[in-house]
Amino acid sequence: MVARPVHILNGPNLNLLGSREPEIYGTSTLADIERMCAARLGEYDLEMKFDQSNDEGALVDMVQAARSTAGGLILNAGAYTHTSIALHDALQALEIPAIEVHLSNIFAREPFRHHSYISPTVQGVICGLGPKGYLLAVDAIATLIKE
Repeated sequence: MVARPVHILNGPNLNLLGSREPEIYGTSTLADIERMCAARLGEYDLEMKFDQSNDEGALVDMVQAARSTAGGLILNAGAYTHTSIALHDALQALEIPAIEVHLSNIFAREPFRHHSYISPTVQGVICGLGPKGYLLAVDAIATLIKE
């Protein structure tokens, strides 16, 4: 049986990586992160679906679609992490492993970023390690899928 792909979903403003606040988010672009993730997933013989949207409803649709098409989910919901009950509910309905990832350490930033509506619905959270956090999320999701 061929494993279903890992879906890696990215929320608002992540399309601006590389130029938006590099002192916080670094200089890697989202395309750089996509390439890194594809290469790492290849080491596990897993495929990837990589998407980004600035629209909350589109992200909810992507999470819902992952229920039947993905083997695992990695989500950087961006600012929706701290506001979206709709994403929380969509993730709650998942029956596949999911990991939350953030480039910056959300707990070392503004107080409104300290709460995540996403965290209670996923198996793990990785934050503050820049693009390497995505690679750790890939390692974790690959392990969860194979279990």
